Amino acid sequence: MQTTQAAGRELLTFTLGNEEYGIDILKVQEIRGYEAVTTIVNAPEFIKGVINLRGIIVPIVDMRIKFKLGNVSYNQTTVVIVLNVANRVVGIVVDGVSDVTTLKPDDIKPAPEFGGSLDTKYLLGLGTVDERMLILVDIEKLMTSREMELIDSAEVAV
Repeated sequence: MQTTQAAGRELLTFTLGNEEYGIDILKVQEIRGYEAVTTIVNAPEFIKGVINLRGIIVPIVDMRIKFKLGNVSYNQTTVVIVLNVANRVVGIVVDGVSDVTTLKPDDIKPAPEFGGSLDTKYLLGLGTVDERMLILVDIEKLMTSREMELIDSAEVAV
């Protein structure tokens, strides 16, 4: 029943390409402008590197690369959303932050199944706000997944 819990909470909305996404605002620690990162050798392509955030080493994940959204460029609207998930601090690079919105349970529909072409296990559903469609991401589930390689496998609940 995570969808019901997420529906009663505020969501931070952000853009990746032409789409708008929403994540639980309670997972967001801060929003920062994109800055140069220290590259880590042999890291997956979507992990851009790490930054030192007030003494904490924070891995930075480019969501555009992770979601295979093609051409990735960095400009003045590119931001890093710093998250606190599973007692770890992680940053995600997005094209821009839109706003904070609250969705009622009636505003959220289950994510459709797309077969093998799109993995929907990290989606809470699709939300509608006015005439906008939001893709609701279970950011904690995504960031703690084995494929992200951000959390030691011993820490991940199977």
